[in-house]
Amino acid sequence: MPGIMNWKCWVCVIAAVIAATVFRCEGDEIYVCDPMKFEMMGKDIKQFAFCDSSLGFEERAIDLVSRMTLQEKVGQMGSTSTGVPRLGLPKYEWWSEGLHGVSNTGPGIVFDQRVPGATSFPLVILSAASFNETLWRVMGEIVSTEARGMHNSGTAGLTYWSPNINLLRDPRWGRAQETPGEDPLVVSRYAVNYVRGLQDTSSSSSNMLKVASCCKHYTAYDLDAWKGIDRLHFDAEVTQQDMLDTFQPPFEACVTQGAGSCAMCSFNKINGIPSCADPQLLKNTVRGEWNLNGYIVADCDSIQVLFQSQMYVKTPEDAVAYVLRSGLDLDCEHFYTDYLLPAVVKGKVKESDIDRALVYTYTTLMRLGFFDGSKEYASLGAKDVCTPEHQELAVEAARQSIVLLKNDGSLPLSTSKITTLAVIGPHANATQAMIGNYAGVPCKYTSPIDGLEKYTKIDYKLGCYDVACGDTSLIPSAVEASRKADTTVLVVGYNLTFEAEGHDREDLLLPGQQQQLVAQVAFASKGPVILVVMTGSAVDISFAQKSGNISGILWVGYPGQGGGDAIAQLIFGTHSPGGRLPMTWYPNQYAEIVNMTDMHMRANLATQYPGRTYRFYTGDTLYPFGYGLSYTSFQYTIKSQSSQFLKVHLPKNQKCYSLFESSEQPVSNCPSIRLEDKSSKNLCKDLEIQIQVEIKNSGTRDGSEVVLLYVVPPSGRVGAPVKQLISFQRVFLTVGSSEVVVMKINACDSLGLVDNAGYKILPAGTHTLMIGQDSTNSISVNATFLPTSPPTVV
Repeated sequence: MPGIMNWKCWVCVIAAVIAATVFRCEGDEIYVCDPMKFEMMGKDIKQFAFCDSSLGFEERAIDLVSRMTLQEKVGQMGSTSTGVPRLGLPKYEWWSEGLHGVSNTGPGIVFDQRVPGATSFPLVILSAASFNETLWRVMGEIVSTEARGMHNSGTAGLTYWSPNINLLRDPRWGRAQETPGEDPLVVSRYAVNYVRGLQDTSSSSSNMLKVASCCKHYTAYDLDAWKGIDRLHFDAEVTQQDMLDTFQPPFEACVTQGAGSCAMCSFNKINGIPSCADPQLLKNTVRGEWNLNGYIVADCDSIQVLFQSQMYVKTPEDAVAYVLRSGLDLDCEHFYTDYLLPAVVKGKVKESDIDRALVYTYTTLMRLGFFDGSKEYASLGAKDVCTPEHQELAVEAARQSIVLLKNDGSLPLSTSKITTLAVIGPHANATQAMIGNYAGVPCKYTSPIDGLEKYTKIDYKLGCYDVACGDTSLIPSAVEASRKADTTVLVVGYNLTFEAEGHDREDLLLPGQQQQLVAQVAFASKGPVILVVMTGSAVDISFAQKSGNISGILWVGYPGQGGGDAIAQLIFGTHSPGGRLPMTWYPNQYAEIVNMTDMHMRANLATQYPGRTYRFYTGDTLYPFGYGLSYTSFQYTIKSQSSQFLKVHLPKNQKCYSLFESSEQPVSNCPSIRLEDKSSKNLCKDLEIQIQVEIKNSGTRDGSEVVLLYVVPPSGRVGAPVKQLISFQRVFLTVGSSEVVVMKINACDSLGLVDNAGYKILPAGTHTLMIGQDSTNSISVNATFLPTSPPTVV
């Protein structure tokens, strides 16, 4: 700190000493181990090892915890920790959110005259459609910059319970909008990049944090409230096979590759055990196998839920003891702080278990500079929130992500051919609806109308009073406007009334009379009709897909504060669309025949269950995962050999494993190896495959292309995916230019499967690597295992 402070800062210091809180005043950061604060308290800071910055964080946290009484320790176990004034330890609010911008969903963040708003990016499901890892990382960096700036301004915390990395199993889930989609690889890579951006960690070895992120909601959680079944009572019955190849990979990547500093367990039970009370999931897997460097927190009120709603234990003291012993370090809300003390007194839990949990939480705060200050981020403040650069990136994120689903050639529109543009629909003037769930106060809004009127004169008609569209009285005026205009843009969809946390959908249809509005307007229009769909997940728009009266369709998700500009710029061709769907779009029949509570991923022909997501679904689709059109065209040429041989020489006594095959004849005398075997792990290090593909922009406009590399497993493997995404890259190409994209994959990571016994295996046989949606551009990889001695097949 500077040697001389003005009187206002002295007031801040005195207030901090009295209240044991952390204040910011005029550039001088006051933190826990501020020598001046201890001097004013009449204490020698050198006597407190937790303030000795020459020691390791864990050692300092242990010292801090050891100085607390049991009652003081319990006070730190909830999301609003009480602090310990006699130790100079301030209270702290753990619950802040930063899903797609700094949010005031949690009590740790306040928007006021100091910082009135923060940049609001598109909802995650739309950002995922960019398939751009660099974009995801930069978005995380900007959110954390604004979060630190707000923290230094006294309006935000340092611990952010984001991102939501639950895989999107069913499009009816109300929180689909918060997730990166249905593919384990995409969700995993989003988690890794966004978390690294938030925490400003270049690798898993980095120990200091810009802000602390949280990988949530762990695990197999994707139902909120559907037909009388809610997340507080739902027991997700999940096979070990589905758990390991679908639900767990994003969380493992978030912790091990992204270095996430927190994991949040979910409300629901999994195979009869509440997530927050399962030591195998928490203590053994997250903490043990994945080596979490941070803390584990309960989703809010989860401990109370397992006692009162799930009746998993008999008393509140049993509840807190059970979850603490299972590895839960922090409670969101106050069940820990209400019942831990009596639980210790009754001998249901040890004080040492509380100590262990507090060491994890306070080590995290030390990594954030909460105790020593943070020179690297101390200069950030209100001036770094809502900067023009940040707001422009919010528009760019939406531009890169919006998906063009249909185009008869009418798009992009030409301003020279339009005198009047009819803009119709309940979302035509959308503002708050564009930012969706877990949003804060945006810097500003640019509605679709705001964006479109920058290009031409518009005639705006609601068409429906609201998104529910239960009243058709406004449709005639919308029809008349469309009849007079040169072109019509219809903006329809959902909002948080229809899909949100605590509320799942029961069908995949547009609400109320929106379909009638679209059909009547499209029939009457004298010019092209462009349909803009604003939803957080898939919707059955087959009527528009098939209609000759509708020229183009754009899915825009919930596009964030600058969504209107992005929509307009794509419609008028300032930019070319390049987003791809991160989830399958099903017909409404899917919702009619598939029970949302059925957690099985794989299809079952015997019960006519069609399976879920592009990896296992066997039914009809409107649009497949990865679908998206452009205003230009791209030509692919594979530069790698058309066939590659993966001959793996096995060490002596290497075990081979049989496969559950549909054919009676085995493909090899060594059908597969288990990747968990110690010898297999050594083999996997060198099993790298490299694919080179040249992409050429052969069209007439500059544009971006998303290169998707899938693997089709060897035939005959029961329960294997139809195909599986194993790599992706986004490239931007000017007209006539080309680029060679190199994709490197590890055979074990990318070609491996999980068998129905729950083991990760690498099967022998022909693996087909496919670029894009079909086999036009593909190569085969023939995997053969060569045992040193006659194999033992288990």
